[in-house]
Amino acid sequence: MAGRRRPLSRVTVGSISPGKQRRKALIGVFNWKAALVFVVTGITITIVFRKEKERAELMRQTEQNKGYGKALIGGPFQLVDHNGVEFTDEDLVGKFSLIYFGFTLCPDICPDELDKMAKITDSLEKDGFDIQPIFITCDPARDSPEVIKRYLEDFHPKFIGLTGTYDQIKAMCKTFRVYFSTPPEVQPGQDYLVDHSIFYYLMDKEGVFIDALGRNYTPDEAIKKVKMHILEWRPEAERLAEEEAARKGKSSKFLGIF
Repeated sequence: MAGRRRPLSRVTVGSISPGKQRRKALIGVFNWKAALVFVVTGITITIVFRKEKERAELMRQTEQNKGYGKALIGGPFQLVDHNGVEFTDEDLVGKFSLIYFGFTLCPDICPDELDKMAKITDSLEKDGFDIQPIFITCDPARDSPEVIKRYLEDFHPKFIGLTGTYDQIKAMCKTFRVYFSTPPEVQPGQDYLVDHSIFYYLMDKEGVFIDALGRNYTPDEAIKKVKMHILEWRPEAERLAEEEAARKGKSSKFLGIF
C-alpha cells in the first residue's frame, strides 16, 4: 500500500480550473462595469460642477452690475417708438428686454448686430422665453419714427424702435453708459459720421439692468447666457427676503453658541 502510486490529476497541464475561470470572468465583468460607472459618474460630476461654476459666476456678475441694490446701468427715460407713441422705462416692466443702440444709416455693424438680435429673439421665443427686442437710435436728427419703422421691417416684426430729441437720446445714452458722437446741432442735408458703443443690454422684468453682451458673443453664446439669466432671475423683493432670512438664521445660530 505504501508504494501505491496516487492517481494523476485529470487537469490538463497549463489549463485553468473551472473555479478559477469563473472567478476570472466575474472579476472581468466587475472591472468593466466598475470602470463604466466610474467614467459616467466622473463625467456627470464634471458637467454639474461646470454648470454650477457658470451659475455662480453669472450671479456674481449680476450682483456686481446692480451695485448694492441700485443698478449701475439704466434708469428713467422718455422717448417715442416707431409708431410715434410715447415709450418710457415703465414699458420695460413685465418683460425681459434686449436693448441695442445704433442708427439706421450704419453701413455694416448695426445690420449685423440687428440680424444677430433677430436670431436671439427667434430662438428664445421658440423655447418659450418672452423677450422684448428694442433698437434705440444714436442719430435722432435723421432717424424719425417713420425712418426707423421702415428700417426695422427688414429685421424682425417684433422689434421696437425708439427715438427722441437730441437731449433725450443723450440722457438715455448717459443712463446706459453708451458712448456716441452724434453732433448736437445738424443742418438739413448735412453729412456726418456717428460712432457709438456696441452692446446688447439685457433688462429684467422689473426694468433693471442684468448684463451687457458685446460683439464677441456669437448668437449661440448670447442665447445661452440670456437663457441662464432668465432661468435664474427672481423678483427683487423675493431675493431680498431670502437674503434677510438667511442673515437672521446665521444670527440665531451665532447667538445659540453662547
